[in-house]
Amino acid sequence: MAPKGPLRGDIDLWALSAPPPCRYLRNVAMFRLQGSKVLAVDMTGDAVKAKNGSMVAYDGQMAFKKLSGGGEGIRGMVTRRITGEQMTVMEVKGHGTCWFADRASEINLASLQGDKLYVESSNLLATDAGLRTGTSFTGLRGASQGNGLFTTTVEGHGQAAITSDGPAVVLRVSSQYPLTVDQGAYIAHQGNVRQSFQAGVTFRTFMGEGGGEAFQIRFEGDGLVYVQPSERNTIAGDL
Repeated sequence: MAPKGPLRGDIDLWALSAPPPCRYLRNVAMFRLQGSKVLAVDMTGDAVKAKNGSMVAYDGQMAFKKLSGGGEGIRGMVTRRITGEQMTVMEVKGHGTCWFADRASEINLASLQGDKLYVESSNLLATDAGLRTGTSFTGLRGASQGNGLFTTTVEGHGQAAITSDGPAVVLRVSSQYPLTVDQGAYIAHQGNVRQSFQAGVTFRTFMGEGGGEAFQIRFEGDGLVYVQPSERNTIAGDL
């Protein structure tokens, strides 16, 4: 008997983490997970950008160079100073395999095929060196999460690794199915997605444990939203 089609929230993680079509494969690093908390990157002379200090092991010949995150070039430097969305990253280049991890966090692979990924800098572990990074204004969402008014963007063709506190759930947003997410559980989103804020009660409020109304994020359009099972502390209320 043929299996039923996937439900709304059942995203094929293998498909999401698969490398881009062959026409985009120049000499790019290959991302793969070893378990759920270690990222292995196979390199043949190419490079990746990763969170500074996240390398846990490597074999072969590797060179490490410290960079700064938030965007490339002089414009990126100015943007980082104005927005405060700053992270310290390193470039790793060589032949062999390099393993990365970050405080035993769960790791999720996102495949970009010309679209854009929006992710908090603290949740961005590594990217293909060919992907472009920058910053984007988040307004009230970022302020209420305590993360500032800007977030990190990653775009192009390649793969990125993002971390989560517990196994992430990848939910699809479509025109027929908008999605509302607790702001403390939000990690990242990608695709042609619009976001807006709405104030409302949470499940904890119904249980008599909430401290009042809290902000939630509503997503509409066509894309993916990454949600973690552990809510971060926010300044918008007791979630």
